[in-house]
Amino acid sequence: QVQLVESGGGLVQAGGSLRLSCAASGSIFRFNAMGWYRQAPGKQRELVATIASGGSANYADSVKGRFTISRDNAKNTVYLQMTSLKPGDTAVYYCNAKESSSWYHDALGAWGQGTLVTVSS
Repeated sequence: QVQLVESGGGLVQAGGSLRLSCAASGSIFRFNAMGWYRQAPGKQRELVATIASGGSANYADSVKGRFTISRDNAKNTVYLQMTSLKPGDTAVYYCNAKESSSWYHDALGAWGQGTLVTVSS
């Protein structure tokens, strides 16, 4: 069983910054990758960023150059540093873990609480 707890969301003005945290139960080394997703009001959940066990990162085109995903293996935590925030970034942000070829919450069919990010204009 995997437990992922998101935190760090809040209200920020456009152009501001926030740092989100995803605390995992157990070592994150066991996962092929960790990822951040988001779901805006009335829209589908979308992939924002991933980081592989080796440290390589990938980002959605909409956040490239603005968001940075990182990890602290000692703390079993993955971060999402968000800068130059836009109103379009407003969403509930969720973390996920990939084991082998399967993303955990996709296979489970359920997601955690997430953390809300609201960007005002």
